[in-house]
Amino acid sequence: MSNGTAMPLSEKLLDDMKSAMKARDELKVSTLRLARSAVKNAEIDKGRDLTDDEVTEILGREVKRRREAIEGYEKGGRQELVDKERRELAILSEYLPKQLDEAEIEKIAREVAAELGADGAKDKGRMMSAVMPRVRGRADGKIVTQIVDRVLQG
Repeated sequence: MSNGTAMPLSEKLLDDMKSAMKARDELKVSTLRLARSAVKNAEIDKGRDLTDDEVTEILGREVKRRREAIEGYEKGGRQELVDKERRELAILSEYLPKQLDEAEIEKIAREVAAELGADGAKDKGRMMSAVMPRVRGRADGKIVTQIVDRVLQG
């Protein structure tokens, strides 16, 4: 774009899907098509184009679905499906912000605990309400919950 702004994420998904079609990368095409469909449905629901943050949130949900499917397929011994879901997960993850590692999440949780004066399980709800917006799109909620529990215990 000539004005120096970055391409909206929804447009990048479309461009990358077109490139994957030309390259005959069927898995990438189908994965991006599903992601674009989820974005389009949300746009229809809201009656407007989505912001990059909203698109990132949708992609985060798609990534979470893949992780849950991988767990289920692993329990069921379905390795070929585990492999397919992992490849889809890798494709979708390229569009998400860099994920925080546990140490980074713990640092944020400790900062929040200090700000709130949180010191036990009774403060978990307040902690989660304050931590999640700071890590949105960059950390899995299940991991955040485990770390908040650990911070509140220790």
